[in-house]
This record gives sequence, C-alpha cells and structure tokens, in this order.
Amino acid sequence: MKPCLSSLLFILIMIYPATNAFSQTDTTFVELPDSIRSKEHSPTRATLMSTCLPGLGQLYNKKYWKIPVIYAGFGIMTYFIYTNTDEYLNYKCAYIESTNGSTNGSYAYLVQRYSPEELISAREYYRRNLEISILITALWYAVNILDATVDAHLYTFNITDNLTMKMEPALLPTQVNYKPAAGLKLSLHF
Repeated sequence: MKPCLSSLLFILIMIYPATNAFSQTDTTFVELPDSIRSKEHSPTRATLMSTCLPGLGQLYNKKYWKIPVIYAGFGIMTYFIYTNTDEYLNYKCAYIESTNGSTNGSYAYLVQRYSPEELISAREYYRRNLEISILITALWYAVNILDATVDAHLYTFNITDNLTMKMEPALLPTQVNYKPAAGLKLSLHF
C-alpha cells in the first residue's frame, strides 16, 4: 500500500505545476476595435479580383494608371479577333461558292478575283491570324493576373532615397606581382 501511495503522491507533484502553468491568463493583451486594425494587403485577393474582372486587382493595389492600359490591350485584341474572324468567314464562304460554280453569289467579288487555291490560302492565313489573336488575348489576360499578384506582393515594399548603387573605377591589389590592377567597384547603400 505504501508504494502505491508514494507513486500517487509523485504523480500529483509532477502534474500540479503543469496545471498551474496552463491556467495563467495574459492580462496585457488588449483587443483593438475593427476600425483601428490595419487591413492586411492580400496577394490572393488581388489575384482573384483580377481573375474575375481584369483591372480589378490593379484597382485593389491602387495602381489606377494600369487599368486603361489593360483595357486598351483587350480592345486592340478584340479588334484583331473580329477582323480576322470576318475575313476568315468571307474567304471560307467564297471558296464554297467557287467550288459550287456560283459566280453571282454574296461573295462574287472574291470568287471573280481569286482562284480556288488563292481562296484556300487566304482562308488559312486569316484562320492562323485568328488563332494567334486568341492566344495573345489569353496571354494578355494572364499578364493582367500576374501583374496584380506581383504588385500585391510588393505593395508594402519600401523604396527610399537611401537605396543607391554606386559604380566607380578602383585600383585593386594583386597577389602575383604586387602591382595594382584596374577594376570596377560597386557599392550598395540601403
């Protein structure tokens, strides 16, 4: 019975300080109201916003001047997609009329001017340009998202006047003949 009591007493002595350590409360922590807390700038949020609507991530990052650039790029690419689609369909329908032997159809101006081989060549030219225009538009969309993400990551990056790099000529000692050699000295100050 005595060994059982001594082992129980030993366990209680070991557990008692641990329970007191976990029961302490921190009275120095003060909860700030929501109006005082600073909002954290989130790269994920900028990425999602720019994915949903191009330019919205730049608006979130407060890079307002980039929004017209983004939409100008989309406008130019929309023009190229529309023009290439229109020309592709014109030459495609003209080729169909040419193979059917019709010279008085809707595309008679193309059928009378070009041979069937030239119509095929022009059709393929505009099809290729259409596909390239669509790919460039998708790339422009991805660049928009990437720009918003990178800007959000660099949102709090501090650029001060103290950040400088100086490049100047210097004479460097050599180990071989102990004569100085010409060199270039780079100094970074931040």
